[in-house]
Amino acid sequence: MPSKRRSTKRPYGQPHQELDLDRVQGSFGARRETGPGGEEYLVAVPRPSEKVYTCPACGRDIPGSLQHVVAWAADGIFGAEVASDERRHWHRNCWETFGRQRG
Repeated sequence: MPSKRRSTKRPYGQPHQELDLDRVQGSFGARRETGPGGEEYLVAVPRPSEKVYTCPACGRDIPGSLQHVVAWAADGIFGAEVASDERRHWHRNCWETFGRQRG
């Protein structure tokens, strides 16, 4: 019977390290911005893909090959993981203008 191999990712018996969300978000190039309603959002530019997204501002399609932004609440009421799961893809111009007062 083959023996079980122990993981080399962390020493046996050591606790898991807490997830460093700032480091993870930084690795995706996310920056903090004020969103359409004045809330703080994390915003990043995703890599091109084959997917098609729907912009929440104008309701039109965003081909994944078109450069756009992804935004999610920086301080979600149910935690950072839930906020990240609820991220939305926006046309760049829609993100920059939607819900903002022109002075």
